[in-house]
Amino acid sequence: MIIGAGRMGRRHVDVVRRVGLEMAGIADASREALAQASSEGRLPETLLHDDAVRMLHDLRPDCVVIATTAPSHCEYTRHAVEAGARFVLCEKPMATSLARCDEMIDLCRRHGVSLAINHQMRFMEQYTRPRHLLESEALGGLRSINVVAGNFGLAMNGTHYFEMFRYMTGASAVEVSAWFSPEVVPNPRGPQFEDCAGVVRAVTADGRRFFLDASFDQGHGVQVTYAARAGMIWVDELAGKMRVVARRAEHRELPTTRYGMPWEEDSTSIAPADVIAPSQAVLRALVEGKNHPSGEDGRLAVAVLVAAHVSHARGGVPIRLDDAALPVDRTFAWA
Repeated sequence: MIIGAGRMGRRHVDVVRRVGLEMAGIADASREALAQASSEGRLPETLLHDDAVRMLHDLRPDCVVIATTAPSHCEYTRHAVEAGARFVLCEKPMATSLARCDEMIDLCRRHGVSLAINHQMRFMEQYTRPRHLLESEALGGLRSINVVAGNFGLAMNGTHYFEMFRYMTGASAVEVSAWFSPEVVPNPRGPQFEDCAGVVRAVTADGRRFFLDASFDQGHGVQVTYAARAGMIWVDELAGKMRVVARRAEHRELPTTRYGMPWEEDSTSIAPADVIAPSQAVLRALVEGKNHPSGEDGRLAVAVLVAAHVSHARGGVPIRLDDAALPVDRTFAWA
């Protein structure tokens, strides 16, 4: 069952079919959105519902996909659990406050419900291949990640990259700094929503670094640079291109100050950014009880985002994620 017939909800119709699950229904308050979902997904009228809560309690599905905007994620998770769902896949950002993330996690844990957040990095070649290479002897281990992107929203897409940093390093960020763009671009999902553009820096306990520049005046592309001890990887995520350079084997152990030693180079194609295939992998992992992005993973991405807001408000000072002053109850206008 899918809640939300917007662009992502309509994509989840295809995702559900690819996983081999039976569609019990799709709900949205907008009849126009339902009509579009019916047309695109060839859905019969009997599967269309304009009241998600009634649909849940009438049909009592095993698996619920929540593809609405973030303010309703917690409420619909609660209704899904009350209706007896065993699996819940929720879109990102997970919720509009850390308190609501905690409520979702606790509710699902107490009722034995498996909760996944649709952060897809562990299933995407543009991350799995660099991660494998970075861990190799030739590159010598990841030290930093630099992401330069168009203005894609720090909540809407930045949270994906906060989870990417955790996935690539195998560690959670412990400190965050941020500088938001003062200019405000209208949110395409409606005037009630706000999402910041700007620069975010995060650091793990062992000193590995993440930099994201998605400022308001950047209008195209996503380029990622991975820097390791003995080489670098560049990925153009939209074009599906990857370039790898690494010191020759005989020079790998020389000091890092010898940064211009002879190198080996390789350029190759890589699967470009996609939505449906990795979402399919997340849903399949959820229902099969495999390694899926959990509620705890989703909360960590939201925690980085909340810390970024606090840092910006304080002039860019570093904010620790274990800081007791991190506002757990503050609600943000994210979509």
